[in-house]
Order: sequence, then structure tokens, then C-alpha cells
Amino acid sequence: MSTYTIYKNPRGKSSIQNYYESYLKTFEVEFERKRIDTRFGKTHLLATGPQDGKPLMILQGGNCINPMTLSWFSPLLKEYRIYAPDTIGHPGYSAETRVSAKDDSYALWITDLMDHLQLEKSAFIGASYGAGIILRLASYHSERIACSVLVCPAGLWLGSKRKMIQEILLPLLWFKLTSSRHSIQKIADTMSQKSMKEMDRDIIGEIFSHVKLEQDMPKLTEKAELAHFHSPTMLVTGKKDIFFPELELNQKAKDIIPFLATAKTYDMGHFPSEGQLKLINNDIKVFLMENY
Repeated sequence: MSTYTIYKNPRGKSSIQNYYESYLKTFEVEFERKRIDTRFGKTHLLATGPQDGKPLMILQGGNCINPMTLSWFSPLLKEYRIYAPDTIGHPGYSAETRVSAKDDSYALWITDLMDHLQLEKSAFIGASYGAGIILRLASYHSERIACSVLVCPAGLWLGSKRKMIQEILLPLLWFKLTSSRHSIQKIADTMSQKSMKEMDRDIIGEIFSHVKLEQDMPKLTEKAELAHFHSPTMLVTGKKDIFFPELELNQKAKDIIPFLATAKTYDMGHFPSEGQLKLINNDIKVFLMENY
């Protein structure tokens, strides 16, 4: 019996995991690596920070690798007990099981991890797809969330399909046909307003080349789903985010999130620049001090 894989070939899988290891070497902290059984398969998780620190779970963006997203929040890694799982069904070291982001599957996956780690509650930070997972958890098991930060979140609103086709999909198709460096650079520039790190661009190119991409976005969250969710929430949006536009995100969040403690908008795309990350992390630190 054949086993499903998200990778197109073993060489591509090895290349992406080599990038994962290289990325970990860029951090100034040491990580513990845990492999946790869940009902959806084994999950590889990175842990760091003081053992007695308040728990903070950080969830990666979709179709990327965990250390890439984790690097955005490096100023927090020594202050909290950090748990950063490789999202199941996405590139990394977790099981390659595809999990639906339309129902309670990801909420159950997170609760399995928290039960193993003996965490009754945790603060959460999620970027893009990872923020969409937090919204799934808020919909089904809100009691596990002490507070949360949603960075350019999926699961609230989706931007113009026409713009995404023109600026992301068409260059992506051309890249897949030709392996054109110009095409992958164009995608990177659109996502980051020309500020993406070279290493991140190269990793995205490898993932686009060698991974069967997850194409389903997390379900758009409905107000009724969050009726029992009263934990403080921080929303971070980018004025030039092609996937999740800030005006619509801010309005939707105000409409459906019961305790939207703060909403911050930055002059950025879907990927923040290094300078913008400094501002974002400073604002997150304030939010966590006040609400956690």
C-alpha cells in the first residue's frame, strides 16, 4: 500500500528539510525537539525558553517551514516558554496527513498537543494560515486560549481573487514551467513589498517546486462560532497584504471577535520587513504584558 506524501520527490523533501536545519542555526537559542503522537499522526515540535516561563504557542504560515515564521518572533523566544509545532500536512517533520481547516480537525490537533504538554491554557501567536488555525481553536475549544495574536490572518477575509491570479498565480505557473528566478522574485516582491530575505525567497522557490501545495484556506470564521470566545485578541494587518487586506480584516474582526483588545496596521505586505518586525514585536510584548 502506498503512503500519501505532500512531496513530489524524495530529493525535494530532503532539500526542504536541509533548509529547515540551516534556518535553525540562525537562531540565538537552543531548541528541544519533541515528537508528539496526535490523532492525526506524529507532530514535530520545537521548544525553547525558560522552563518556568508562561507558555506561548507559535503557529507557522501555510506552505512554508516552521523556522521561517518562528524567526519573525525571535525577540519573544527568551521571555516565554515557546512551543512551535510543524503544522501537520505542511512542509517540515510532522506527519504529512492533510487535515481539514474547515471543521474542528485543527482544533483537535492543537488540544492533543496541549494535553501532551500538560497545558491547560496557552497564549497563541499565528501568522497567516497559523492564525486561521487559532480561529478554528477559538471556534471549538476557546477555553484553551489565554490570549492570542493574529498576524495577517487567514480565516477572516480573503482578498481579490483577480489580483491574486495576476500577481501570484500567473508568475507561479510560469515558475513551475520554466524555473524562472525572475518569476519567484516577482512573487516574493509582491508578498513582501520587496523586503523578503534571500533565504526565505529560496525556500519558497523550493516549496513551490517540490511540494503539492495546500490550496484550501481555513474556513472564514462566522460570528456565531466565536460567541463563547472571550480571550483578549490582538490583530496585526498589512496595508499592502495581497491575501488578506487590512480594511476588510479590521472590519470583520471588529464584527465577530468579542474581545478585540487591539488592532495594529503596518505599512507592509504579507511578509513584514525586518524593521516592521521590530515594531510588531514591541507591540506584541505590550499586548502580552497587559493581557497575559
